[in-house]
Parts: sequence; C-alpha cells; structure tokens
Amino acid sequence: MDEKIAKKLHPETLMMGYGYKPELSEGALKAPIFQTSTFVFKSAEEGKEFFELAYGQREKGPTEEIGLIYSRINNPDVEILENRLAVLDGAEEAAGFESGMAAISTVLLEFLKPGDLLLHSRPLYGGTDHFITHVLTRYGINVLPFTANDSADDIRMKVKNSGLANKLSMIYLETPGNPTCAMIDLEMCVQLAKEFSTKERRVVTAVDNTFLGPLWQHPLKFGIDLVIYSATKYIGGHSDVVAGSCAGKAQLVKRIKTLRTFLGNMADAWTAWLLMRSLETLKVRMDCQARNAEVIAGFLQRHPMVERIYYAGLLKEGCSQDVIFKKQCTNAGAMLTFDIKGGRNEAYKFLNSLKVIHLAVSLGGTESLAEHPGTMTHIDVDPEERRALGISDKMVRLSVGIENVEDLIWDLDQALAAASVKSTVGSKPQSILEHSS
Repeated sequence: MDEKIAKKLHPETLMMGYGYKPELSEGALKAPIFQTSTFVFKSAEEGKEFFELAYGQREKGPTEEIGLIYSRINNPDVEILENRLAVLDGAEEAAGFESGMAAISTVLLEFLKPGDLLLHSRPLYGGTDHFITHVLTRYGINVLPFTANDSADDIRMKVKNSGLANKLSMIYLETPGNPTCAMIDLEMCVQLAKEFSTKERRVVTAVDNTFLGPLWQHPLKFGIDLVIYSATKYIGGHSDVVAGSCAGKAQLVKRIKTLRTFLGNMADAWTAWLLMRSLETLKVRMDCQARNAEVIAGFLQRHPMVERIYYAGLLKEGCSQDVIFKKQCTNAGAMLTFDIKGGRNEAYKFLNSLKVIHLAVSLGGTESLAEHPGTMTHIDVDPEERRALGISDKMVRLSVGIENVEDLIWDLDQALAAASVKSTVGSKPQSILEHSS
C-alpha cells in the first residue's frame, strides 16, 4: 500500500494491507506464513551489512532496508504485524512478543537495573504483580505502588519519602486496572516522570492498555512513552493465540527489540499471521463487545443480587474517575466487574450456573468469559492488598463477547437466580467508583 495514501486512511482500513507488498510474494492477496528459521544472503558482504544493522554497529542508510537474517531477529510476518500495530496506536515503532508477560517483563528488564526504583499503579494483572513483587525485587530493584485514590501530591510525597527519588527510573501503569477498572490519570503520570527526570536519567512511562485495547484509549497521545498489550486479548480476539506487543517511540522500542533478541521471546511467524488475520476485524468485534457490555451493565445495575458494579460507563457524573475517563477514553469498553450479594459461595454458585458464558480466565475474545479474581487471576496478590483494593470473595469479572446480548442477559439472570440469597436481596446496586471525588 502506497505510504502517501496510507497516511490518509483510517486504521481499520490499513489493517487490510498496510506494510505488505503482494508483488514480493507471488501476488498473494494475504501475506504468506514465512515458516522459516533462517534467510539466505545474496553475498557475504550483504550478510555482514545486515548483521551490522541488527547489532547496532552503524545507522541505517536513507534508502537502506533492514535485511532478513534469522527469525529470532526478524521475520516478514512479524515486521508486517509490527507496522500495523504501530498504526493502531500512532506509534513510531512496535515490537511483537510470544505473550503479554513476555512484553511486560522485557520492558521492565530493559529499563530497570539493581538499585533503581519502579513506581507502579495497583491493582495490576496478577502475573504482572507477581513479576514486580517477587522477581524484580530479587534483583535488587525497589518497587513502590500507588492507587487511583492517590493524588499527584500523594504520589510525589511517596516517592520523596522512599529516599529513592533520585533512583526513579520507570512509572508503570495499568489503566483501567484489572479487575476493578480503576482509572489512572495518564497526563498526571507523564508530569511526574518529567519532574523526577534529570539530564542523566530520564524516567520512562509505560502503560498496559489491554483492558481497552488499541481502540478505546491511546496512551501515547497523552505523552506516555510505551504502550503494552497482551495481544492474546482484543488484538488476537479469538482465544486461539497467545501473544504480546509493545509500541512507542522508536528509540525506546529499538532497545526493547535488542533485549528481545537475546531473551528469544519474540513472536513467531504463525503467531504474527494469526494476529494479522484478527486485526482485520478488530474494530467490528470491539464495537459489538462494547455495545453488549453497555446493555449488560444496565441490566446488572438493576438486578437485586448485584451489590456493586465496576464499569466506567456507570461512573457518577463529575467525580474524579469520571473526569479521567472522559479525558482519555473514547468508550467504557467490554470489561465489567461486579460484587454479588453474599460471598464466595454465591459467587461460585453464579459461576457454576452459567450456561452460555464460559467459566474461564483471559478476556477480549469473541466469546463471553467470567472468572473469580480473588481465587483465580489475582490469587497470588497479597491477601491484605487484595482486601485494600476491593478484590473480595464476592467479586466476579466478566469479559463480554459478541454473542446476542439477549442470550447473555438470559444467562446472567438465571445464574444470578441460582445464586440468590433471600436475606440479601433488596437494595439497588451502585458503582464502586461512585464515591470518588
């Protein structure tokens, strides 16, 4: 696709062919799967030139193309995928990985070293929380959490009181947070990063944008350096591939790709091909999921067995969380969490009674999924921390799919009836974030 034309087209149009030249692949409409481990050089001199670029020993010439060497370093399918991922987020460059955790861990390892301080939001996805709390700390990296309830002044004071303000190297966020959908102000974090940066040490900002996908929130537009995804979720969207991605400023992504080469966790050709297939329907799928979620949120809000709802579309007008949501998001998305009246027994009864919605972890797929964060995805989070964050035994997380919404509501209704406890039925549910000021 001509680059000049591409600049004028919408992302959903570009997902059909951007970065791919059919004439280089026997005229095939879709990119073939380049199922090869290595690539043949035309000459020894060409091989030398390719390796010089790959290892950063010289800058690329103005008309020079990055050469293909070995599929751990680069592959046509992965390169096309990365071009399209960069388009979705308005990034200079993107990197594909074999899993979301591969993307997250590589980013953290590249920009943190022993003695550094990592400032991060909470709650986080359970796997991320474990890596930060139990792995990074083993290598002498200091970690400092904050929540959506903390103001810029609160966070600033936490960093200063840690005695490690001069060691702050990265601010890592997840917004909306998993599973509470808590919103973190991106511009506030960018400003904090600037305040704590020096000429010798620039504080890098990174955001896990998995919950809203590359459609409903674009962190890079707010000054964030890197945006990370579990591409297994909305980007893959069919629950049949595990992958991850990172996009942002070219200078930073190049560093990440270099470490990725030596960790060996880049996406392979088959993974990249599956993701390219999925990107063609990304907007259609996500729009349908968001519409379904909005209807379901309204149903749950009125249901007597639902105590609280965690969903940005039901935030109290004018509260701090609502202000952040309206500033940096274009949609409330297709993830919602709710507290069922009762406790773990009622939550389990509800989950065990579902007939259309699947009891499974993960999210963002075409099918609807429900799970119990407290004993599943976030079981490894410290129990006191879970309680402080509101991740209780009565919490259920729902990823809304593209099924007929009437069928989903019927299923939720009958499962809630199965979990019903007479003594708790009565009051109207409210959003957990309604009280934010």
